[in-house]
Amino acid sequence: MRNILKTVIVIGLAVGLIAFFLRNADLGRVWASVTAARPDYLVLALGLTAASFLVRAERWQYLLAPLGPTRFWVVFRTTVIGFGASAVLPARAGEVIRPYLLARREGLSATAAFATILVERILDLVAVLLLLAAFLIWFDPGFETKDSAVFSAIRFGGLVMAPVAVGALLVMFFVAGHPERLHAWLLKAEAWLPARIASMIAGLAKTFAEGFAVVRRPERLVAAMAWSLVLWVSIAAGIWAVSSAFNVAMSFTGSWLMLAPLVVGVAVPTPGGVGGFHEAYRIGATSFFGADNDTAVGAAIVLHAISVVPVTIAGLLFMVQDGLKLGEFKIGDGASEIVEGEIP
Repeated sequence: MRNILKTVIVIGLAVGLIAFFLRNADLGRVWASVTAARPDYLVLALGLTAASFLVRAERWQYLLAPLGPTRFWVVFRTTVIGFGASAVLPARAGEVIRPYLLARREGLSATAAFATILVERILDLVAVLLLLAAFLIWFDPGFETKDSAVFSAIRFGGLVMAPVAVGALLVMFFVAGHPERLHAWLLKAEAWLPARIASMIAGLAKTFAEGFAVVRRPERLVAAMAWSLVLWVSIAAGIWAVSSAFNVAMSFTGSWLMLAPLVVGVAVPTPGGVGGFHEAYRIGATSFFGADNDTAVGAAIVLHAISVVPVTIAGLLFMVQDGLKLGEFKIGDGASEIVEGEIP
C-alpha cells in the first residue's frame, strides 16, 4: 500500500509538471518547430550523449580504483543500466542499482561502491559550479538585464551551493582518512541502541567511508575532476546542439548557464526528471535566449528525449542480455534493491 501511494504521488507530480509546462503552448506550433529542427544538429546531440556515458564510465573507474580492479566494459554497462532504470523508476533508483550490480559483478563492497556515487554527485556539482562561474566571469553578455529575477536566482544558488560542495569534499576527506575513528564513534551508539544493531551500523559506516578513499588521493581526485569537467562540457554541448537545431540563439558558452536550471529541474523525483527538466529548459530558453514559448517547448521535449530514450533502450537491452528484468527492482524505503533473481 505504501509503495502504491508513492507511485501515485510520483505519477501525479509528473502529470502536474507536464501540464504546467504545456499550459501556454500551442501544440500545433510546437509540432511545427519539432519537424523544422535541423537533423544534423540533432545527430550531433545524440553522439554527444553517447560519448557522455563513456566519460561517466571512465570517471567512475577512477573513483572505484581504491576499492579494487574493475573492467571498463562492465562499468560502462552498469552505468547505462543504472541511468536507464532512473529514466523509468522514480527517485533516481538507478543510483542505487548500478553500484549494487557492479559490486556483484566485480566482487567489490556494494556499500563502498555506493559511496563513490556520492563522490560523483559532489564532483558533478563542483563541475557545474565551475562552468557557471566561468560563464559569469568571462562570457556573460549582460544576461542579468534579460531576466533579472531568474538570473539572480541562479547566481544566488551558485553562491549557496559552492560552500556546500567544498564542505562535502572536506567531510569525505576526513572520513576517508579516519574510518576507524568513525567506526569508534558510531559504536558509542550502543548506549541507546542494541549492541548488535550499533555494531552493524558502525561496520557499514566504516565500509562506506572506504568508498571515499579517492578523495585522499590527489592525483586520482584531480583526474576524476578533469573527467567531470569533460563530462559536463559534453552535456552542455548537447544542449547547445539541440538549441541550435531549433534556431534558439544560444552560444556554446551560454549552454553552461543552462546547466544550472536543468540540474535543478532533473532533481525533481519523477522518472527521468519528466516535467521538471522540461520546464527548466523552457524558462532558461525564453528568459535568456529570446526563444518563443512554443519553440522552447519543442526543444525541451526533443532534448529530454535525446537524453533519456537512447540510454533507456540500451539499458533495457543490457538487462535482457544479463538475464535481469525490470520487475526485479523495487523501490523500498528511499532505496532500490534486487528482490529476486541471480546476477551472473
